[in-house]
Formats: sequence, C-alpha cells, structure tokens
Amino acid sequence: MSRFSDLIPTVRAQGRGAFVPFVVLGDPDLATSVALARALCEAGSDALELGFPFSDPPADGPVIQAADVRALQAGTTPPACFEAIESIRGFTQVPISLLVYYNLVLRFGIDAFYARAAEVGVDAVLIADLPPEHAGEILTAAEAHGVDPVFLASELSTPVRLRRIAEVCRGYVYCLARVGVTGTRNDLGAAVGESLARFREAFDLPLLLGFGISSPAHVRAALASGADGVIVGSAIVRQIEAHLQDPDAMRRAVHDTARALREATSLPPTQSEPC
Repeated sequence: MSRFSDLIPTVRAQGRGAFVPFVVLGDPDLATSVALARALCEAGSDALELGFPFSDPPADGPVIQAADVRALQAGTTPPACFEAIESIRGFTQVPISLLVYYNLVLRFGIDAFYARAAEVGVDAVLIADLPPEHAGEILTAAEAHGVDPVFLASELSTPVRLRRIAEVCRGYVYCLARVGVTGTRNDLGAAVGESLARFREAFDLPLLLGFGISSPAHVRAALASGADGVIVGSAIVRQIEAHLQDPDAMRRAVHDTARALREATSLPPTQSEPC
C-alpha cells in the first residue's frame, strides 16, 4: 500500500480536504524545482504531483506547456527527474504522484521506469495519454514494484470506462473538473457535482479533482461538490513564470499561493467526519 492509502483519512481527521499542488520538474531548472517542492511542503501540501517535461503534452494548456519548454531547455531528462525526486524525498514523506506521458515511459523502459520510480519513493503514476484498456504492461510493472496506477475520469466517461477504471486504478482517481486541457478558469460549473456523484458510486477510492482549480473559492466549491481533495497546477506554475528573474520572489510567491489554497480546504463539521 502506498502513502496515498492514508492521505484522505489523515486530512479528514483534521477536518479538511486534501491539497495537492503540481509543478514540472526542471522548471525553470532542476535545483529550483526541488526548492519549490520544499516551499510547497512548507506551505502545508498534503501530497505532491510532479510532471516530467514532455515536448508534446496533449492534456496540458499553455501555462504547463510553457513550463515543459523551460524545463526541456534547461536540459531536464527523466533520469534527472528521478534524481530530483530523490532530493525531494530527503525532506518530505508526503505522497508523491507523477504525471507523465506514455512515450517517456516507453522510451525509458516500462519495467525500468516503475522500478526507478519505486526506488526513489514515488507512490503513484498517472500516464495522461494512456487509457486503462491499453494499460496491461503498465499495470504489470506497477504491481510488481508497488506503485499505484492512476487514471483519469471525466464527465464523458461511460459506465463501461468507469467500471474498467475501478478495476485497475489504485491510490486515487484523478477526476477532471472539465473536459479539455489544464488551465485556470472562472468557475467550476454545475456539472462537477453531478460527475463527482457518479464517480462516488463507481469508485471505492479517493476522488481528487483537477483541471481548472485555481483559487481558494474553487477549492471550497470542489470540496462542497463532493471531491476528497484538489490538484492545482496552472495557478502554481503561473507564479514560477511571473518570477523567473527572481528565484527568491518565486519561492515566496509559490509558497504563499499554495498556502492560501491549502487554507481553503477546511470542511464544515458535517463534511469533516471520517467516512
């Protein structure tokens, strides 16, 4: 069992939902991204989602795409990302999930990728462009090395797809707040609550909502709609982009943004009782 098995019971006992920020490793360089991970942990993050930079990330909007470009221009590679995670594990034991694309895993070697992930302390891996119906080799490697395979669920997911995800997903389900790519938005929309209710019936796993969560108001709305926690990427990465010339200001901005989002995870008493 990975660290994600204890995530929701732990935060629920504190009367909160889970806050999980996302950054791209190597953005703007590896040393700085490790420092930013530390800042996120110091801000109270309950877990970390870390991206490996990729040249053609189909699920990501312009903010994350720009982060990928910066990381690649800095020479970031998958082996270097794993080394960075080793450094991050030196100061935190929060759950760590990777968001990657299948070509990176395939080029590295599927079994070798999961072996290395386990070695450096990764708890879960989401391959954003790999549907569960085609994940046989991935599932074998993930199970062999004790890494949770995570999959995406959206409002467009059919009952058949949801049943398949329920069969193979571990750790948590990444629930999409919207169909499309990552990025900030003005509101979550009424469909989020309906989708989460459907997911709650389909899955016996924590539901973490991402894609478009970018403000404390969004965090509160997501938790009120039934999510167990939120994953926030673009709102964090925007702070990196805005302070590229001042690393100290960058770390402060990332910390403060994360702290404000983390503080929005408090639940009303009726919601905070452990399931």
